Amino acid sequence: MDFTHFNNEGRAKMVDVGEKDVSRRTAVACAKVFVNKNTFDLIRSGGMKKGDVLTVAQIAGIMGAKRTSDLIPMCHPIVVDGIDLSLSLNEEQLCIDILATVSCDGRTGVEMEALTAASTAALTVYDMCKAVQRDIRIENIHLVSKTGGIHGDYRFEEEH
Repeated sequence: MDFTHFNNEGRAKMVDVGEKDVSRRTAVACAKVFVNKNTFDLIRSGGMKKGDVLTVAQIAGIMGAKRTSDLIPMCHPIVVDGIDLSLSLNEEQLCIDILATVSCDGRTGVEMEALTAASTAALTVYDMCKAVQRDIRIENIHLVSKTGGIHGDYRFEEEH
């Protein structure tokens, strides 16, 4: 096997992407934060003591995407062109649906940035609500889609 993130001595290295072509790259990731009815109602009404949960989580997700290479050891620092987070209240499932979209023109993809954005936003919802509810669940963090690069496009398909 040819491991790309190990040098000749078997030690970790960051892959050199300098020879790759620059291409337009996008990635979309999602997460769900499940809460109880009381917490859901407090989020919706703006009654959480720490403030506007969805706005703070949206900003945190953007910040998380921008700091991805500081958190994930083999992740390249990249110039991100755009980050968009959508946080919506899902009353039927009593959860906050998070969708993070990240784009760049670069030599490596933005999947990790999108996943970090969704995860950071979800963790922020948890942090802002934990004083009211202890059994909050963060679930279903995954890559929804990606475009660009030599491996081509990808779209998550639910298993039936």
